[in-house]
Amino acid sequence: MMNDPSDISKDKDDYCIVLCGAAGQGIQTIEHILTRVLKLSGYHVFATKEYMSRIRGGSNSTEIRVSSRRVSAFVNRIDILIPLDKKAIPHLGKKINTETIILGEKEKLQTDREIIDIPFSQIAAEIGGQIYANVLAIGVIAGIFECEMDILEGYLASYFAKKGEDIIEKNREAVKKGFEIGTELMKSGKIHVRIRKDKKVQEEILLNGAEAVALGSIAGGCNFISAYPMSPSTGVLVFLSQNAGKFGIIAEQAEDEISAINMAVGAWYAGARALASTSGGGFALMEEGISLAGMTETPVVVHLAQRPGPATGLPTRTEQGDLELALYSGHGEFPRAIFSPGTIEDAFDLTRRAFNLADKYQVPVFVITDQYLIDSYYNIPPPDISGLRVEKHVVESTKGYRRYEITADGISPRGIPGFGSGLVAVDSDEHDEAGHITEDLDLRVRMVDKRLKKMESLKRDAIPPELVGDEDYKTLIICWGTTFPIVQEAVNKLGREDMSILYFRQVYPVPDKALTYLERAGQRVIIENNATSQLGRLLKLATGMDMDHKILKYNGMPFSVEEIAEKLKGMGVSKNG
Repeated sequence: MMNDPSDISKDKDDYCIVLCGAAGQGIQTIEHILTRVLKLSGYHVFATKEYMSRIRGGSNSTEIRVSSRRVSAFVNRIDILIPLDKKAIPHLGKKINTETIILGEKEKLQTDREIIDIPFSQIAAEIGGQIYANVLAIGVIAGIFECEMDILEGYLASYFAKKGEDIIEKNREAVKKGFEIGTELMKSGKIHVRIRKDKKVQEEILLNGAEAVALGSIAGGCNFISAYPMSPSTGVLVFLSQNAGKFGIIAEQAEDEISAINMAVGAWYAGARALASTSGGGFALMEEGISLAGMTETPVVVHLAQRPGPATGLPTRTEQGDLELALYSGHGEFPRAIFSPGTIEDAFDLTRRAFNLADKYQVPVFVITDQYLIDSYYNIPPPDISGLRVEKHVVESTKGYRRYEITADGISPRGIPGFGSGLVAVDSDEHDEAGHITEDLDLRVRMVDKRLKKMESLKRDAIPPELVGDEDYKTLIICWGTTFPIVQEAVNKLGREDMSILYFRQVYPVPDKALTYLERAGQRVIIENNATSQLGRLLKLATGMDMDHKILKYNGMPFSVEEIAEKLKGMGVSKNG
């Protein structure tokens, strides 16, 4: 069954498995099943993918970390590689080293690298066709990591339940053969894996970023979503559509993004709690609708899943390039808030908060993610939702009600049509306190001031950045969004007591506390997945503080733990630097 096995062994508590093949070879199926089976077997897991913008062909890969501790960051090493076609090894290039265990078909791969030869194609053909090669690969990994066969078979039966008993049985046969190969590799000593299992992990949940944003929306009282599908944001629309009946949600796939944002604004006006979900190119079409929300002081929550631009850019890759797009979107001047979750937990919590904040201040609130967060999975304890509240700030209108009454804090009482006896008039033109069009220039100034007055309270309510590390730091590493868990693992790896991290969950309004942290630093290093340091510019504008060093990446890939650690060493901020 196996020919010319390499004598490779490893003994550690964290493994990185990479599976690579062409689009259409079932890489996502492998990731989906394997992460869940490993988690159900008691392992901490993390998975992320990189894929080309093609329906078939190209080279796609998934990285799965299996660990005895919690992991939530992308790494650049490969401990075990399963290449499913001959393009996989050249595609992964420098990530493969002499320590990488390669499991594959020597004849098919046409490489001089040392390989443990497993005839995936031959075994799959004997079972029923090449389609079973991916499930065979699942079995090999499950065998190496000593997963429980009943868990594996049970999950396969559930996953393929709609395919019929014959398909289920063939997949069961494929996974068993793979499991035997993996077990034999362990018994022969050619691969040596020993990772502690934790039964508590079995009870945890496995989420990706799209699911976390969707669940956070539900926890925030979302009952309407309007979106036009656009990678990587589509998963949020899909999840809320699939679960619309359970949670009383109206899910509308709009004809375009202009309709999507206007539907969301209209839904809030009518009393719903709406989400518009999109990516950069789609959000560009939403800007007039954002400005409409600003003028009519209508709450709206927008999920913006970033990907590289300009234009179509790299539609299936990741970047933090749209912070300024959200910050300056919409013509004219009006307040807003921008959240930037860096973890699955924060994606849930900040999206939930966004709905309450939008309702309270009657402003657009943005939740900015990226492809890396949206498509990444890892296990977390179920969030405690016992104390969560859907905060509603709607008032029952009375005779003489004025929708835009000028108040000390700029927040007018918000009525909705049909709730009370008052007239709820709104207009996209400048208007008086009752909502009627005006060209009174003095009143125009008062209404602009009224709207902008909300910024003072929004700033007081802003979530302060989190300091991770010792308060007596010399070097401060500044990051936002999904660079955070990667930076955190890299800094932990360096082991510097005088180095701390400042993580921004909310990037706008910039909290006052940010200046205090920045001023105390001997040197400030900002890390961003973009070319121009957009957060760095915003912090300079808000605090007057410059960054001493900038670590920027914008090739469409996330940072790796090793990459950040090396760059910090190169700046003289390593333990021995």
